[in-house]
Amino acid sequence: MAKRIQIEQNGGPEALQWAEVTPAEPKAGEVRVKNHAVGVNFIDIYFRDGLYKAPAMPTSLGTEGAGVIDAVGEGVTGLSVGDRVAYAQGPLGSYSEYHVLPAAKVVLLPGSIDFETAAAMMLKGLTCQYLLRQTAELKAGDVVLFHAAAGGVGTFACQWAKALGVKLIGTVSTEEKAALARANGAWEVINYSKEDVVERVKELTGGAMCDVAYDSVGKDTWLTSLDCLKPRGLMVSFGNSSGPVEGVNLAILNQKGSLFVTRPSLNGYADTPERFKAMCQDLFSVVANGDVKVQIGQRFALKDAAKAHIALAGRQTTGSTVLLP
Repeated sequence: MAKRIQIEQNGGPEALQWAEVTPAEPKAGEVRVKNHAVGVNFIDIYFRDGLYKAPAMPTSLGTEGAGVIDAVGEGVTGLSVGDRVAYAQGPLGSYSEYHVLPAAKVVLLPGSIDFETAAAMMLKGLTCQYLLRQTAELKAGDVVLFHAAAGGVGTFACQWAKALGVKLIGTVSTEEKAALARANGAWEVINYSKEDVVERVKELTGGAMCDVAYDSVGKDTWLTSLDCLKPRGLMVSFGNSSGPVEGVNLAILNQKGSLFVTRPSLNGYADTPERFKAMCQDLFSVVANGDVKVQIGQRFALKDAAKAHIALAGRQTTGSTVLLP
C-alpha cells in the first residue's frame, strides 16, 4: 500500500484527502516512479476547484515530480529500474508516493541535479523555455512585461531573460517580491499595489512600450497587458490565477495596435518525445551553467498539500514549492 493526496469532488483546500491506495502496475509503454519530491503548481488548484476538469473521480493531483523508477512496463526502452528521472507532463497523480506515467513523458535526470531541485524546476522551467525560446523569438534588447515576476515561473524568467540579454519588466505585489525579482535579474520591477503598471511601463520605455507581455494572471490583468504593448506586439496569456479571460472582442486587438495574442501550453510545445527531450536539455543546460538557479521557497510534507495550496493561492509563496513524500 501507498499514500497519496486525492479529491473525491471539486472544492477548496479542504477537499484534499490523505488516502491509502494500492500502487498501480505500469502497462505497456509506462513506468512507475517512486517519488522523492513533487512539484506544486497553480494548475493543480485549477483541477482541484474544477476550473479544469479531471478525467475521473476520485483522482490525485499534480503532473510534476522526480524520483527513481521502480517498475517498467512492456516495451519500454532507454529506461530501467533504478534510473533517476523527472517529469512534468502526463496523467494527474504526482501527489503520491508512486506515480505511473508514459515512459515518453519521463526524462533521465543528470547526476548534478537533486530530486527536490528537479521537482521544483521541471514544469516551471519548461514553461519558461517555451515562453522565452519558442512562443516569441526574443533577441537581446527586446523589452518584455512579465507578471508575477517573483513567482515560480517568474523566478526562472527573470534569470533566463537576463542571460538572453532581454529587458524584463516584472510586476509584483510587495517590496519584498520586488527585491527578489531584481536579485534574479529583472531589468526593472513594478509594484502594482503602489504604481500604475501602464504608466510606469511608458516611463521606463520612453513611450515605446513592450515587445511581448507574458500574463499568467488572467482576467485581472488582460487589459493592462494589452495596454503595455507596442503596435504589433505579442500578448502571451498562459495562466488564470485571477480567473480565466472570457468574452474577448477580437476587435480590441485592432484598436490597441494590430496586436497578436496566443494562449500556449506546455503540452502544445512538448508534443513529441523528441521536442520534450530537446526542451529538457535546453533547461538542464541553463541550470548547469548557472544562468538559472532553481529557488525553492517552500517545502511541505506531502500530507500537508492543503497548506501548500492555501499559500500558493494567497500569493504567499516565492520561487518554487515542493511536497516531500
